Amino acid sequence: MTLFEKAAMFAINAHEGMRRKDGLPYILHPFEVASIAATMTTDEEVLAAALLHDTIEDTGTTVDDIEQEFGARVAYYVMMETEHQFEDVPRDKSWMQRKAVSLEELSNCKDRNVMMLWLSDKLSNMRSFHRNWETSGQKIWDNMHQNDPVKQAMYYRMIAKLTGDLKDQKAWQEFNTLVGKVFKEVH
Repeated sequence: MTLFEKAAMFAINAHEGMRRKDGLPYILHPFEVASIAATMTTDEEVLAAALLHDTIEDTGTTVDDIEQEFGARVAYYVMMETEHQFEDVPRDKSWMQRKAVSLEELSNCKDRNVMMLWLSDKLSNMRSFHRNWETSGQKIWDNMHQNDPVKQAMYYRMIAKLTGDLKDQKAWQEFNTLVGKVFKEVH
């Protein structure tokens, strides 16, 4: 079994029974993230990290579990995609704190692989936002941890800026286009 296949099985088991906000099986998101990342790299450890990127944040998986199963490099990439959790604060109340810490970490990181993982994850999110925005308009924000589209726009526009080293990639161009479409009326 390859590292990628092992990561796929691990992610499937870790996200078993989970659903996205749109009701789709959660595992589709990590597979889409890995698929997007594969348009930018063939590095199997980066692609494995793409599959595993939400396991620490959203399941009972620890960084030690990832390191033991997949090695230090994969664990590092997964941690770079894992938001700091403010345990005593509900997710909807800690949204700004979590995003600020994550953006600061991204702005201080010059690792192109980390940027690819971030871009892949956020492009998958923007594709989902865009699909839902086309059918529901501004109502898409009602079920989000952060339902203020101005704050969402700020966050996603900053990601486009911080991953700008990848602007030659089709994934970045699609991301930037979708951010423009979804947030065109948000200032």
